[in-house]
Amino acid sequence: MTELVIDQRHRGPARSGNGGYTAGLLAAALDGHGAEAAANPGTKPAIEVSLRVPPPLDVPLQVSVDDEVIRLLQAQTVVAEASAVGAIDELIEPVSFAEAGQVSAGFPGHRFHPFPTCFVCGTERPDGLRIFPGPVEPVEGATRVAAPWLVPAEVDVPIVWAALDCTGGWAGDLTERLMVLGRMTATVDSLPRPGEECVVMGLDHGGEGRRTFTSTTIYGADGRVVGRARHIWVSVDPALFN
Repeated sequence: MTELVIDQRHRGPARSGNGGYTAGLLAAALDGHGAEAAANPGTKPAIEVSLRVPPPLDVPLQVSVDDEVIRLLQAQTVVAEASAVGAIDELIEPVSFAEAGQVSAGFPGHRFHPFPTCFVCGTERPDGLRIFPGPVEPVEGATRVAAPWLVPAEVDVPIVWAALDCTGGWAGDLTERLMVLGRMTATVDSLPRPGEECVVMGLDHGGEGRRTFTSTTIYGADGRVVGRARHIWVSVDPALFN
C-alpha cells in the first residue's frame, strides 16, 4: 500500500486540501494502475473522484486498490475514491486570453472570498495558481466565466486538475453560498507547457437542493483542449466547515 501526502501549500480551505488537487493526485495514481485499459477503445478515459471528507493536510494517507477503484484512506476513514468512467464530450466555448485577462478584473473573489488562501483561486496566495474567473457572455442564460492562467514552471496532472476545479465553483457563484467540491470527473488531454498562456472556462448547470452542477474546460495558447471537467458542489454550513 502506497502513501500520499497533501502538503500545506496545496490547501483549499485553510485546514484541508484543495479538492481538485487532491482528486488529481488520486487520478494520477489510478492512471498508474491501468485506468487506460478501463476506457472504451479509442477514447481517453475520464476519471471520477468523490471526496468523502475534507482532505487532511501534512499527514500520510494510504492508497488502497480494489479492482478498478482506488481509495485514499486516513486509517479507516475514506477521504476520497476514484474510478475510470466514460469520456467527457462537453466543451465550453472559449474566449481569448486577452478577454479572459480583462474580465478577471471582475472576479467576485476580489470583493469577498470564502477561502482566500486557496492554492488555485486564493487572493492571498502569491505562490498559488492565481486563477481569478470573471463573467463573460452567458450560454443560453447560464452563467459563463473565464480566467487567464499562466502555467507555472512545475506542472503535472494534479496541477491541471486543480486548475480545472475552482473556476467551476465561481461559475456556480461562491458569493451566494459556501460550497465545497463533492465530486469531480475530469480528463487531462495534454499537459500545458510551463509559462504557457491558457484560458480556463467555467459554466453553471444549475442546482438541486444542496448540490450545484458546473463544468470547466482549459484551452492552450494554440486553442487545443488541455483538460475538461464536470463537478458536483455541495453547500455547507460556514460555521461547521473547517
